[in-house]
Amino acid sequence: MRNVLVAALVSLIVSLLGTPFAIRFFRARGYGQLIRDDGPTTHHTKRGTPTMGGTVIIASTLLGYFAAHAVFLRGFTASGLLVIGLMTGLGAVGFLDDFIKIRKQRSLGLTATAKFGGQALVAIAFGVMATHFVNGHRLAPVSTHLSFVRDYGLDFGAVILVVWAYFMVAATSNGVNLTDGLDGLASGASCMVFGAYVIIAFWQFGNNCVNQNPVNNCYQVRDPLDVAIIAAAAMGACFGFLWWNASPARIFMGDTGSLALGGALAGIAMTTHTELLLIVLGGLYVVEAASVIVQVIAFRFFRRRVFNMAPVHHHFEIAGWNENTVIVRFWIIAGLAVAFGLGVFYAEFLSKGSLR
Repeated sequence: MRNVLVAALVSLIVSLLGTPFAIRFFRARGYGQLIRDDGPTTHHTKRGTPTMGGTVIIASTLLGYFAAHAVFLRGFTASGLLVIGLMTGLGAVGFLDDFIKIRKQRSLGLTATAKFGGQALVAIAFGVMATHFVNGHRLAPVSTHLSFVRDYGLDFGAVILVVWAYFMVAATSNGVNLTDGLDGLASGASCMVFGAYVIIAFWQFGNNCVNQNPVNNCYQVRDPLDVAIIAAAAMGACFGFLWWNASPARIFMGDTGSLALGGALAGIAMTTHTELLLIVLGGLYVVEAASVIVQVIAFRFFRRRVFNMAPVHHHFEIAGWNENTVIVRFWIIAGLAVAFGLGVFYAEFLSKGSLR
């Protein structure tokens, strides 16, 4: 447990103290946010706010993770390094997107093809490597079985798993990206979801089939403690960043942060065998992404708009809600989704009976 706490504390301190330096650095170089002209008019005052703050989140998470291993002289695991690599790789795709926006002074960075191509390249690399590195207990970092709270009978096979990994990464990273439209909304929600995964992964570590006689409710997960350390580091990084990202935001995470956080969540979900549970835990991301899908379908086929503007948080802004009101109420939704997801996870454990 101590290494989990060290990871969270180090990443929190680095993010909290490092973000002001990033703000000054990006502002001095004119790395400011560009605002869509068709968005809420209240957002025009945010033009020029430093962006690419996701670099701080990624750096803080990495430092927290490596510090926890250095302090307690723990060896790195395949699961941990794969999740870290996935997070960093998607962060690099987001960084390119943000940098092009700033350099060309437009609200669109990479083309849709290039952006999805970059996500696909990183996700496929993760999916291919995730079924390798089998340990002495014949466990790979990611199972080829579909999972909710644990693995089920449906076996994808190695090839379909790569496609599934891409879908998971694309859906989650874009879900977080769409949520990142108001000050602190995505970073605050991410704190909660990563916090949930600290609990889940550490619980799996305490009830792992490697440490227990195989029974119904132990977990066949390869490196749950290392995944808990990553979740704790990401949670601490998001908390520290939220201090400066809360309304009125002094810095935005940009696609650098949102894609990286989404990638980390997808990787953690797959390595903890809770892929479908992420839909519940990340309920806010699902609502935001679904609102865009509904809006696009309704307009394309019926030439009508369901919402004033999508994602749905902008709908309420245009309807007259104060931005802070939208943020806090959406945080409540995120918190309820996380609480419900943890309840489902624990209820399933209890349904299997006692370990003793």
